[in-house]
Amino acid sequence: MTTVRESQESAVQQSSVQKSPVQQSSSSSARGAVVSGATTGIGRATALEMARRGWRVYAVGRRAERLEQLQAQGVEEDVPGLLIPCALDVTDADAVARLAERVTEDGGADTLVNIAGGARGTDAVGDGDLEQWEWMYRVNVLGTLTMCKAFLPMLRAHGEGTVLNLTSTAAVTAYEGGGGYNAAKMGQHGLTGALRLEEAEHNVRVIEVLPGMVHTEEFSLMRLGGDQAAADKVYAGVEKPLTAEDVAEVCVHAVELPHHVNLDQIVLRPVAQAAQHKVIRKG
Repeated sequence: MTTVRESQESAVQQSSVQKSPVQQSSSSSARGAVVSGATTGIGRATALEMARRGWRVYAVGRRAERLEQLQAQGVEEDVPGLLIPCALDVTDADAVARLAERVTEDGGADTLVNIAGGARGTDAVGDGDLEQWEWMYRVNVLGTLTMCKAFLPMLRAHGEGTVLNLTSTAAVTAYEGGGGYNAAKMGQHGLTGALRLEEAEHNVRVIEVLPGMVHTEEFSLMRLGGDQAAADKVYAGVEKPLTAEDVAEVCVHAVELPHHVNLDQIVLRPVAQAAQHKVIRKG
């Protein structure tokens, strides 16, 4: 059975063998990014889009099989960058520290993209499921904290580092049944604001992307306990909700702008979602 490390080494070998001299040069000098949540949805789309644009991407997630599929897609498309699968849990401080060491050995990265997160349940606050709330806080807030602590020294040393945190419109607007997710994303939003103030003196820019309704394969499904019919109802009648690729394009655009340009907060919604409480549904 091929290990993740062997898969990583294979990717580097395939890159050097399969690419043209121009592509090899581009890859060897490419900007480096660590992207969490890369097994699915927005994280996966962002990692792939960055590799398509020539980045060396450390694709982080818990499911090694999904990461290897992502890497295989990059090889199949002959992307000019690299997709390096890194299977770990972002709340595991030791595993994240080992990843930071590996990235340093490879020459470092200048960009950290924290997309790992998620929602569980739609309980009212009075009926809140403590286990689900703890999971949301741990993944969305403590996972972001763990990744930032591990990679900030590298970003500071680079001289022009970037952190992008994906939060949500739920980070700035509460809604019924969203208390746990609101609390987690508002916590991540507060962390991001403090981080921007603290890291400006190190020339590390901090970007926050706050998507509204995004139709991905797993977000609502996992939130609703695997009930596909209930997940489908979330998007029923909504004309053109955002896709993972839509959000990925915004994330990559933000980190590829000249470094002195900091898009502090980017709120994006589909036109059909005029506000958190106003969604146009047809049919």
